[in-house]
Amino acid sequence: MKVAIIGASGFIGSALLDEALNRGHEVTAIVRHPEKIKLDNPNLTVKKGDITNEAELAEVLKGNDAVICSYKTDNKVDAAKSTYALINACKKDGIKRLLLVNGAASLEVAPGKLLIDTPEFPDAWKNLALATKEALDILRGVNDLDWTALSPAAMIEPGPRTGKFRLGKEQLVINDKGESKITNADYAVAMIDELENPQHIKQRFTLAY
Repeated sequence: MKVAIIGASGFIGSALLDEALNRGHEVTAIVRHPEKIKLDNPNLTVKKGDITNEAELAEVLKGNDAVICSYKTDNKVDAAKSTYALINACKKDGIKRLLLVNGAASLEVAPGKLLIDTPEFPDAWKNLALATKEALDILRGVNDLDWTALSPAAMIEPGPRTGKFRLGKEQLVINDKGESKITNADYAVAMIDELENPQHIKQRFTLAY
C-alpha cells in the first residue's frame, strides 16, 4: 500500500514509519525537516511539507492510498487549521482513508468524565490535549472520508514492540493496577493493523496493555 505519514520524524511518527516500512508498504514521509530522517529504504520517499498549507499538502500527498497524520501542536487554532487543510487535501487528491494520531485526554475515565477533567491531569499537557481534542471533534463531523483516530494509553513511552495489547473505544483502557500504558512501538502496530485491516471506520479507538 502507498501511505503518507505526516510528522514521520516525531516520537510516534518515527515508530509508525518503522512499522510501515517493515511491513513492506511504500511510504512517503512528510516532514518539516527532511534531514531528520536518516533511513535508507527503497520504499521510502521523504518530502518537505507544511500541514497548515492546504495547496502544498495536496501536492505532496498525491498518489497515496492512505494518509496517517502524526502532526502535533499545543494550539487549538493551529489544530483546527491543520485538520481542515488535511481533510481538504485528501478530498482534492481522492484519498479516502485518513488515520489520525490523537491524544488520550478526551477518553472517558467514567461515564461523562474525561481524563482531562481529572485532578491528576497535568496542567502542562492541557493545551496539547485540547488541541488534539479539537482535531478529533472536527474529524467526527466528516462523513465523506473513511477516517479513524487512535488515542494511546494515558502514558505512552519508548519501548519494545510486543504486538500484545488490548483495544477499547471511548473509555481509557487500564489494567488491574489502575495503570494505562503503551509503548510507541506497539501504538504503531495497532495503527498499521488498522491501516491494513480497517475495523474502526469513522470511529476513535484506543489501546493499552
